[in-house]
Amino acid sequence: MKRIRLTRHAKEQAAERGAIEAEVKEAVLKGARRPAKHGREMCRFNFAFGGVWQGKRYSVKQVAPVITEKANEIVVITVYTFYF
Repeated sequence: MKRIRLTRHAKEQAAERGAIEAEVKEAVLKGARRPAKHGREMCRFNFAFGGVWQGKRYSVKQVAPVITEKANEIVVITVYTFYF
């Protein structure tokens, strides 16, 4: 299995958007992959949330890292989160 590495930007965006590194890595491994800009891929994975984000209660948190796959590692470029 390839190593999953988050860039500094990805770590900052994950924290700002309410995702932890373990969720990002799980989304990369288990998420549905779709093409993204510049030959990258977005991996989407839903987590049970049942919490409050920015003052509103949500039952699901979707973590969606954007990745590029190298020969020996997967690099996470940025991370998006969606709450619903």
